[in-house]
This record gives sequence, structure tokens and C-alpha cells, in this order.
Amino acid sequence: MRRTTKLSLFLLLLAVHLQADEKDLPDRITVTVTAGKATVYELLKDLSAQSGYLFVYDSRIIDSNKKIRVPKGEYTLRQAICLITGNRCLRIDLLGEHILLRLPEDKPPDIPGPPPRKKELFFTVTGVLADHETGKPLPFASVGVLNTTVGTVSNRDGAFRLTLPDSLRQHKVRFSHIGYESLELELTLLEDGPVDFRLKPQAVPLAEVEVNYIHPVQLLSEMLSRRAANYSPVPVYLTSFYREGIEHRRRNIDLTESVLQVYKTGYGMNAANDQAKLIRKRRFVNREQTDTIFPRMRSGINSCLVLDIMKELPEFIDPDSESSYAYSHRGIDAIDGRAVNIIRFRQRKQVKEPLYGGELYIEKESKALVEIRFEINPLLAGKATNMFVDKKSAGLKIDLQHARYTVSYKPSAEGIYYINHVRGDIEFRVRRRKRLFSSPLTFRFEMVTCKVETGDVQPFPHNERLSPTRIFAETGHSYDKDFWKNFNIILPEEELQEEIIHHLSEIIVNN
Repeated sequence: MRRTTKLSLFLLLLAVHLQADEKDLPDRITVTVTAGKATVYELLKDLSAQSGYLFVYDSRIIDSNKKIRVPKGEYTLRQAICLITGNRCLRIDLLGEHILLRLPEDKPPDIPGPPPRKKELFFTVTGVLADHETGKPLPFASVGVLNTTVGTVSNRDGAFRLTLPDSLRQHKVRFSHIGYESLELELTLLEDGPVDFRLKPQAVPLAEVEVNYIHPVQLLSEMLSRRAANYSPVPVYLTSFYREGIEHRRRNIDLTESVLQVYKTGYGMNAANDQAKLIRKRRFVNREQTDTIFPRMRSGINSCLVLDIMKELPEFIDPDSESSYAYSHRGIDAIDGRAVNIIRFRQRKQVKEPLYGGELYIEKESKALVEIRFEINPLLAGKATNMFVDKKSAGLKIDLQHARYTVSYKPSAEGIYYINHVRGDIEFRVRRRKRLFSSPLTFRFEMVTCKVETGDVQPFPHNERLSPTRIFAETGHSYDKDFWKNFNIILPEEELQEEIIHHLSEIIVNN
């Protein structure tokens, strides 16, 4: 009994000792600076390789691209961080395998006065996700709160913003992307400002490598046979952010953003039974950039509903013996620590009509489709123009250049997969009659699921439903300076940010 007690006491003391020493790790770890002049990012990356820790920091206080010169030699990790960042006052916190760099908290003076204001009911986490090795942004990465159905995705620049109720303050947020190790961090540590997050590319363990040949069509068949188990058989509500935009000559001329509530029927029902209801909407139009071309996007929301391909099974995902597609297994990748098989599909060479090609990512154990990236055959895209153009002026020649789509699914804590993100990018070349040169015309739409609700789900009244075929941008709306309030969105890309800020400033002046 005494031996057991002593051993338990030793383990307890050891645990307490290790926990106390963790704060001193930056002063105990020794690193060597070998590159005299390099960017801040390159130098911090070298520290990561030596220490085993990844750095997370606010891009407003640390400029990753700044070139600096640091004297070569040996330093403690803390000394090296201060030299590289040029800031000796940084607060350095350890978060598992990560080191969070931020400014010290400002403590208010201890003087009598009125009681402190009550905390806001919501708080916001913002940042940018990038590849740890290259520093390139990670577009369309999943950002979600653990053990909830709340989340969003990063935009093409890797940026994201997540607005959360105060009740989730003690939860963790997870960042995930196919081919990368997931990152989980405490939300309370991230609410002070935008932070750069670096995800490590994930090497699939050898144990996951299939020795036997994987028959791609058979794997598709298994995926479809597990559809009832992997996807919700009953209706759910999805709170979704939707954006559609039109660009002409690489300038945005029409942008519409909205928050929708979607009545998503079970996977035994056709997508035509899904419904959408408008909660909030805003639109920015720049007619002076159109050069008298006035394009309009029809059925963008309906396209997002139909692109839930596990409900609307396209030919390439449900092939028969006379399929127009050829399939191949392209290897194994990973997401959230789970192995996924990659199936590539292409139209057969003898098929001359424009069909699709792309890659399906199928989770190894559950056989659930987690993502698909596909496009119209670019060599035959011109033949598909009439599939996308409803009406055109007699004085215009329009040719489809490409039509690309991304669709992803995200599992709940119960293992049920829900549609997570849908995006479409469709580009044409437009030429006027008797004109020598053409110009690019691009249509984009995307929808992200920000919240899933499963209780008391009923169809919307007919007078509240959006028409699936109407031009959504022309739906009536009024300007609201508190437009988004506490809804989650996909942040606009950098070029759209400038357009939105410009239009908002005009609206505010005019009002």
C-alpha cells in the first residue's frame, strides 16, 4: 500500500512539475540561427523545424514577408523569437504543439468607478489559413466548433471569420483541409484579433496504403450502398450563407450576398423538394463597368441545391455498364486524421459531347463522399455554351471557357454527413459583332452551411419560399447598416473587399 501511495505521489508531483515547466520551455529550448538574412516567415519556419512547435500569430503585429538580418548563433527559443519579430514584449503561450505569439494584455488601472460592462453576447474569431511549408493560402478549408454544427469555410485567400455565441467561448475550434493535419485550439485564446494559422501537410501512414488493387467503380457502388447510413434520411434546417457575383473584364459588376434558411429534405428525396427562405440580403451593382453588357444570373440558389450530388446523383457518380466515363484510383489522402480514397473520372475518348471530369474523395472506413472537384471537359467546353446561356443579344458571340465546381460534406458528432460548401465558377468569352477582341465574363456562386438544426423541422409556407428559377439578385431588399449582425459568412476575397467597401461608403453617403 505504501509503495503504491509513494508511486502515485511521485507521478502527481511529476505531472505538476512538468506542467509548471511548460511555461519556461521557450527559455530552456536552444535553437541555432544559420540564415543571416531571410524573411520572418522563413526564420520562424526554421525555428519550427528545430523546436517541433508551429507558430500561430496575428498578421497585423508580425509581418511574415519582411526581410530581416539576424546575427547567426545559438539562442534560447524566446531570444530567437524576439530577435526575429523585433518585439521583446511579445506574449508567448504554448498550445499543445503550437506557440501563440501575441501582444501582452492591457490591464485596466485598479481605480474605483462604475461596474464593468456586461460581456457581449457574441465574439468573433478571424484569421488566415496557409500551408506550413509554402505559406500559400488554403482555400475552402473547414472551420468549425467541436461538438457543434456551427462553422464556415475559408475563402480563396485562406481568410475566415467565425462569429459565435458567448456560450461557446470555452469550446475548441477545428481547422481541417484534405491533405493536411487538422488543428484544434481553444477559442478563448483566439478572440483578440486575426491570427495566421499554418497547417502541416499530412503524410498518410503506410498502414493505410492499400496493397490490393482498388476497383474504382466498385468503390463508387459501396459509397452509394452506404448512402442511407451516412447522410440524413430526415429533413433538417440549414442556416446558410450564399453569395453570387458577376465579373466583366475582371471587374465585379454585380454582387449579391444573403443569409438563407434551407429546408433540406432527406437523402431519399429529390433536391427539387428542398426549399430556401430569405433571412437577409444585400446587393452591390456597378453598371458603369458593364460596357453596355448587362448579364444576369438565374437559378444560382437552385444550382447550389441541385449540386448536393448525393441527392441528385449525376451519371458520373452512378455509372452503369455502358458508362461514358473511365475511372481510376489515384491514391490515398487524409482529412481530420481519416484516410480518403481518391477516384478520378474522365469522359471516354470516343465520346464527343462535353461531359465532366474530376476527382471524388471517399472516406476509407465509412465510404462517405467528403468532397468532389469537377469541371466540364475544357477541350469541349465551347459546345456546352447553350447549356448555360438562357438568352443573349443577337449582337453578341458567347463561348464557354470553363465551368468548375467544388462540393464538400462535413460529418456531425453523430457521424451523419451534411452538405458543407458548394461553389461554382463559370467563365465565358464575350465578343461583340464586328469587334476583333473578346472579353471575359465570369459568374460565381457559393453556399456554405453555417449551422444545422434537426428539431421540429417543417416545410416553409409557400409565401416564404424563394422561387428556385427567378433572378435572385433582383429580389427586393433594403439597406441595413447592421446587415450581418451575428451570422457567419464566407469572407469576400481581397478584390471583392475593395468593391464592397467602395459601395458601402457610397450607400452611407447617400443615406
